[in-house]
Amino acid sequence: MDFQLTEELLGLQQTVRRLAQDKIKPRAREIDTTGAYPQDLFDEFKKADLLGLCIPEEYGGSGAGIMGLTLTIEEVTKYSNVLGLMLLLTRLPTGPIMIAGTEEQKQRYLPGIAKGTHRAAFCLSEPGAGSDVAGMQTRAAEDRDVKGGYILNGTKCWISGGMQADWFVVFAKTGDPSSRDHTQICSFIVEADSPGVTRPRVDRKMGVKGIDTTEIVLDDVKVGPSQVIGGGFALVMQSLNAMRPIVAARGLGLAEGALMYATEYVKNRPAFGKTIAEFQGIQWEIAKCATEIEAARLLTYRAAWLADQGKFTKEYVPMLSMAKYYASEVAVKASGLAVQLLGAAGYMEDHPTELYYRDARQLTIVEGTSQVQLGLIGKGVLGHDLWWD
Repeated sequence: MDFQLTEELLGLQQTVRRLAQDKIKPRAREIDTTGAYPQDLFDEFKKADLLGLCIPEEYGGSGAGIMGLTLTIEEVTKYSNVLGLMLLLTRLPTGPIMIAGTEEQKQRYLPGIAKGTHRAAFCLSEPGAGSDVAGMQTRAAEDRDVKGGYILNGTKCWISGGMQADWFVVFAKTGDPSSRDHTQICSFIVEADSPGVTRPRVDRKMGVKGIDTTEIVLDDVKVGPSQVIGGGFALVMQSLNAMRPIVAARGLGLAEGALMYATEYVKNRPAFGKTIAEFQGIQWEIAKCATEIEAARLLTYRAAWLADQGKFTKEYVPMLSMAKYYASEVAVKASGLAVQLLGAAGYMEDHPTELYYRDARQLTIVEGTSQVQLGLIGKGVLGHDLWWD
């Protein structure tokens, strides 16, 4: 058992750490205030070759895998969860293609993401079907004019990066939308400029501002046979399972950033004739939070290691879900502690603690709520996928 990162991963970590401190940290508050997409930082990621970390070298990526992307996201989200989401979107929509796509689809869609010439989004959630994937109503009817083609109709919502995306992976039902038959779920690649695709609404969010969350409407959108991925419900779950450590990394980095900021503050803030940091009660709270951050790190890195080996099928779900659940909850806890340690100052926009606090809440909701993760973990234990005997 070796807990040491390879030289390559250590080098990547240090490179991204410098970039985050020099480029992202100074821009975090402005991005939150304006809500404008940080194209300049996307360009920095492109220049540093960070957009294809999860994509294999044969498709233009660097092949650093989920572990490489996890480490990178951890570093940038110490200062901005928006930039962590930007990097996450290089893997979420490309995952179904890498798992179940044809060679032609991989050659066509993956290099553009790796090079930064194209962006993509993952269209799963609907107004009445968020966590309840089988409740989706988007319909894929066979195109009678094109053999193997389909016509899509439906509405997808809360789609991160939807306004910037050049193409989408869309999940829809090939049969009766009211049916909960998992075998009827299919995935498709839809070009954003296809006739019938509209993006009528951008959501107003509490946090993670700077990357739009969008409604995508599909009105008789035609997709050819070369744009059908297929995969069924199993592909939905495998795609999301592989993402657990990447979402966990956003929580891990946010928790680290929040605690580091608050710790430096209490070391310099005088109260009652000494600094706040000298009070034992404060030290204990910092110690407990630091311990939970390190526990989250171990879960997250293990999950990334598993996912890089292709171990994101049913039997590995409990360990993957534990990482996402625990790191997200630690982010909420750490950001709350940071606000409290700063007192009234922590509630003001003069400090990033209130920004951490708002952004952390998103992580317990996206890509499977904390409650969904607990359900998956519980089922894994009951089914002996996770067992200690």
